[in-house]
Amino acid sequence: MTENKAKLHRRFSGEVVSAKMQKTVTVLVSRVVRHKVYGKQYAVSRKYKAHDEKGACRVGDKVTIKECRPISRDKRWRVITK
Repeated sequence: MTENKAKLHRRFSGEVVSAKMQKTVTVLVSRVVRHKVYGKQYAVSRKYKAHDEKGACRVGDKVTIKECRPISRDKRWRVITK
């Protein structure tokens, strides 16, 4: 059961765009999607607030974030690799 539960957590890779908060970083995740009707590809990006326990991440770092339990009002992600 633990193996199935681990697969439920989404993972994204992105770039740290803000590290001004304590134990929190803002990660910009960009991806390319295809339009359903016209088939054209276009870029979509979204920012996520992620928990950085050690405070090791700096602006410009490439990180991987994983979905987790709610840590605060905005934080539902945790930095797993820097």
